[in-house]
Amino acid sequence: MIAASSDTTDNLKQLAALVVSAARDKGISLGTAESCTGGLVAAMITAVPGASEVFEGAIVSYSNSVKVQCLSVSDSTLIEYGAVSEQTAREMACGARKALAVDIAVSVTGVAGPGGSSDEKPLGTVWLCVAEERMTSTKLEHFDGDRESVRHCAVRSALNMLLERLG
Repeated sequence: MIAASSDTTDNLKQLAALVVSAARDKGISLGTAESCTGGLVAAMITAVPGASEVFEGAIVSYSNSVKVQCLSVSDSTLIEYGAVSEQTAREMACGARKALAVDIAVSVTGVAGPGGSSDEKPLGTVWLCVAEERMTSTKLEHFDGDRESVRHCAVRSALNMLLERLG
């Protein structure tokens, strides 16, 4: 488990600034597909002056119907694996790449709490995915803490995944 003690808004903005700078240096456009983070990844990126040079947009897909309609997540994926799954995270990121016409998209889907957890998917379970034209990379995280802590940890993880891909 990872705690969010160091995930202040200022720290996340600094990390987002590194993402924006790396994307600008490489001429790469970015987008996000967010569920449990509710747009916080996009908020951190757009808090960076000049982010509009690389950031195209975000799709906050809090409901399954938005995941299906806007991100092309299949109904069968949601039925078989659930909204909090590797498969859904991958389809969300790939769907965002297409819908936003970006080079790289990151997705986040998870259980931030306080409700919605199960034995199989306890509080703090978060799936992330970074999608590029020829590659996707997924990651499963388990974060400790309350709703805010889980969301901030998920934002940090998403920004780190983007930075790794841009590195």
